[in-house]
Amino acid sequence: MPLARKAFIVSVVVVAVVVGALALWKIRLVIALLFVALTIAAAMRPGVEGLQRRGIPRAIGVLLHYLAFLALIGLLLWLIVPTAISQVQHAIGGGEAHAQLRQAAAHTSGIEHDLLVGIDRRLRHLPTGSALVHPALTVGKTALKVLAGFLFTLAVAAYWIFERDRAEALVLSLMAQQQRRLSRDTWRLIEQKLGAFVRGQVLMISFVSSVLSAAFWALGLPYWLLLGVFAGIVEMVPVVGPLAAGALAVGVALTQGWETAVLAAIAVYGLRLLQDYVINPRVLGHAVGLSPLIVLITVSVVAILFGPFYVMLSVPLAAVFATLVDVIVRDRDPAEEPVPSLIFPAKEREVS
Repeated sequence: MPLARKAFIVSVVVVAVVVGALALWKIRLVIALLFVALTIAAAMRPGVEGLQRRGIPRAIGVLLHYLAFLALIGLLLWLIVPTAISQVQHAIGGGEAHAQLRQAAAHTSGIEHDLLVGIDRRLRHLPTGSALVHPALTVGKTALKVLAGFLFTLAVAAYWIFERDRAEALVLSLMAQQQRRLSRDTWRLIEQKLGAFVRGQVLMISFVSSVLSAAFWALGLPYWLLLGVFAGIVEMVPVVGPLAAGALAVGVALTQGWETAVLAAIAVYGLRLLQDYVINPRVLGHAVGLSPLIVLITVSVVAILFGPFYVMLSVPLAAVFATLVDVIVRDRDPAEEPVPSLIFPAKEREVS
C-alpha cells in the first residue's frame, strides 16, 4: 500500500509538472510581455525616484516618462516619415534607383550580378496600394493586437513602479531570515542591469540611426534614410541585426559601384568596431556583463526554441541567468558587484 501511494504521488507530480509546462508554453507571449514590462519599469525607476526626491509624485513621474517617450517618437516621425514615404514610393514606383540597379546588373557578372538582379526583382515586386486593399482587414486585426500588447506592457510597467517594493517584501517574508539580504541584493542587481540595458539600447538605436543615415546620405546611396533607420532598429537583435543591416547596405551600395559598396561596408562595420571597443566599454560600461560568445549562443537557442520575435529578449534573459549563476553557483556577493550607472547614477543599495 505505501508503494502504491508513493507511485500515485509521483504520477500526480509528473502530470502536474507537464500540465504546468504546457500551460506556460501556451501563455509564453503574455510571459514575454510581462518580462518586457518589468524591464521597462527597471529602466524608468531611477528617473521616477529622482523626480520623487524633488517632490514630484511617482504617478506624475511615470506619466512624464511616457510623455517624453511619445514626444521623442513624434519628433522622430516628424523628421523621418516625409523622407521615408518619398523613398518608399520611389522604391515601389521604380524610377532612377531601378534604372541604376538594372544598369549595374548589366555590367557585372557572377555573385554581384545575381545580387543586383535579386534586389531589382524584389523592388519591382513590392506590393502596390491596390494589392494591399484586400488584406486590410487582417492587417487591422494585427494592428489592434499589437496596440493591445503595447498598452498592456506600458500599464504593467507603470503598476510595477508602484508595486515592486510590496511584492519584494512579500517574497522576502517567505524566505528564511539569513537568505533575505542576499535575495534582495540579487533582485536589485538584476533590475539595475536590465534598466541599464534598456537605456543603452535606446541610446544606441538613436546613435546608429543618425550616424549611418548621415554616412549613407554622404555616399549618395538610394534610400539612405530607410537604410540608416533600419540599421538602428535592428540593433535590438543581437549579433544578427548588425550583420543584416550591413549586408543590406552593401547590397544597395553595389548599385553605385564597388567603391561605394566598400565605403558603405567600412561605415557599417567601422561603426560596429567603434561600438564594441570604445562606446560599449566606456559609455555603456558593459551594462549586462555578457561575453559575445554567450550572447551568440543565447540568441541561437532562443530563436530555435521560441522564434524570431523572442530574440530581442535573449540578452536580458541571459543577463538574468548569468547573475543567478554568479550568486548561486559561483558564490558571489551581489552587493559587491559593479552596479550599471548608464544615464542615471547608480543608487547605493541598502545593507541590512
